[in-house]
Amino acid sequence: MKRLVLTIGLLAATTVGALAQTPAIAPKETNPAAPVQGANSFTEAQAKERIEKAGYTDISALKKDDRGVWQGTATKDGASKSVSVDFQGNVVSK
Repeated sequence: MKRLVLTIGLLAATTVGALAQTPAIAPKETNPAAPVQGANSFTEAQAKERIEKAGYTDISALKKDDRGVWQGTATKDGASKSVSVDFQGNVVSK
């Protein structure tokens, strides 16, 4: 019985150490070539959500162009900007 308790304790201690060493997942970086042309399966609502997650508000005039890129206008830091969301989910402003 002592051996079982010792084994369980040792197992628990090693598991906690292994979890502490698990590296964080790096955030996805924007493709430097964005907006990338391609078949875009995002709905208008999903494109708007991506833009909001990038810190924009007052999103309007969202339309998917002939290259498969969602284009619209939005506000960030008090300035109105043109924004794009490509099929990879990259949000780019001009």
